[in-house]
Amino acid sequence: MKSKFSDVRLVLLDFDGVITDNYVYVSENGTEVVKCNRSDGIGISRIKKIGIQCCVISSEKNSVVEIRCKKLNIPFKQNVKNKELAVLEFCNEYKVDIKNTLFLGNDINDIPAFKIVGFPVAVSDAYPEVKKYVSYETDAKGGQGAVREVCDLIFNSNK
Repeated sequence: MKSKFSDVRLVLLDFDGVITDNYVYVSENGTEVVKCNRSDGIGISRIKKIGIQCCVISSEKNSVVEIRCKKLNIPFKQNVKNKELAVLEFCNEYKVDIKNTLFLGNDINDIPAFKIVGFPVAVSDAYPEVKKYVSYETDAKGGQGAVREVCDLIFNSNK
């Protein structure tokens, strides 16, 4: 599959467990904090410079999703109940064929997206149930550079 990364034109990312390490820290006043890897932002920036759009699709509705995506300057959908539909909406919006779309996820709610995209990818610490639906697993864990790894594969295959 690595040689096919040059065919990717749209990258769609789950948030929790992909951009984050799947942990959430909750303060005594209820504020949620997550940990993200800064190198992912550089990877996203590189693929955007070569014309590949990147977006986030999250099942959660949380201000951290919006804040992080705005910082990365990438579109996002949150509180998504149907990830398959969200994938199709982004493909339509950016006029990208589903076969040229990569979805990076980690959990069972990502299976509908994995089933329809041309490039279903899971982080290395994804739940075992999802691994049969993907064509590629990252070496990195979610929140620990998995997004950067995928972006670098795409960027380097488009040189």
